Amino acid sequence: MNGTGSSASGNSRGSTGAAGRDGWRALLFIWFQHLLPQHGLSRLVLRATRVRTTWFKNALIRGFLRLFSVDMSEAAETDPYRFASFNEFFTRVLKDGARPIARDADAIACPVDGCVSEAGRIVGARLLQAKGRHYGLKELLAAQPWASYFEGGSFATIYLAPFNYHRIHMPLRGQLLETVYVPGRLFSVNAVTARHVPGLFARNERVLTLFDTPYGRFALVLVGALNVGSMATVWAGDITPAARRIVTKISAPPTTLEKGAELGRFNMGSTVILLFEPNRARWNPEVQAGRVVRLGESMGNVT
Repeated sequence: MNGTGSSASGNSRGSTGAAGRDGWRALLFIWFQHLLPQHGLSRLVLRATRVRTTWFKNALIRGFLRLFSVDMSEAAETDPYRFASFNEFFTRVLKDGARPIARDADAIACPVDGCVSEAGRIVGARLLQAKGRHYGLKELLAAQPWASYFEGGSFATIYLAPFNYHRIHMPLRGQLLETVYVPGRLFSVNAVTARHVPGLFARNERVLTLFDTPYGRFALVLVGALNVGSMATVWAGDITPAARRIVTKISAPPTTLEKGAELGRFNMGSTVILLFEPNRARWNPEVQAGRVVRLGESMGNVT
C-alpha cells in the first residue's frame, strides 16, 4: 500500500496479470464504457429514478430488490413501496441508532457503508488506486492550492455498492472551508475498473470538500460514476449534473458539522476518498483493501 508509483512496464505487467484474473468479459465491459455516452446515460437514469408515477417507480424498486439484497429493517421507512420515487428509496434514511458513531473525539468515524478499496500513506503526492496502479494527488484535487496540504499524508478509498446506504456523513467535527466541482468522465468505480482504468478517480467527475478541525484539515472527495444521477451536499443541494462542466468553486454559508452529521449523498452508488495531512491519521490495522465497513465505526485516530 505504501509503495511509490509504478513504472510504465510495471503497469503493463499489472494489467496483463489483471486481465488474466478478471477475464475478457470484464475487459470488454471497460472498453464498452469508453464508447458509452456516459453523461447522457447518467442524466437519463437521473430522470428515471425521480419519476413519481406509482407503477413505474414500483417496477424499478421491485427490479432492484430482485438484483440486490437490501436490509430494509434498518430504514426509518421499512416498506420500500411507500417511497415516492426510486431515488427516495435509494437514498433512504436509517432508523435512529442504526449506525452508532464512534464516540472518542479523536476517533475517525467511517463516513459511509461500503468496502475499503485501498488505504494507507500518500507517498509524496501519489495514491494507490489498485495493485500496480497509482495516481496523482494534484490530479485528484484538480490542482487546488490546498492539494499540497496532503502530500505525505494518509488516505482511505471506500466503494459503495448499489445495495449500500448512500448518504455520506462526517468523520470528524469540522468547519467547511471549500467545495469544488470538478468535471470528468463517469466510468464505473468497481474493483475491476479500478484495476484497468489509469487514474480512474482523478478522471471521473467529482466534488471536493475541504474541512478544518482541531486535528488539522481533511478532505472528503465524492467521486461520480456511471449511472450516478447526481451528487449532493447538505449545504449546496444537487451539485451534479452541472450546467457548465468546468472546475467551479461552490459558494456556501458558514457551515460547521458535527461528527456523524450528514454531509451529502450519492443518487446512485459511487466512491468516497478521505485525505488527511501528514502525521495526523493512524488507520486501524484492519482498515485495508477488501474490508467491509459501516458508517460510524472507528477507522482509526487523529492526533
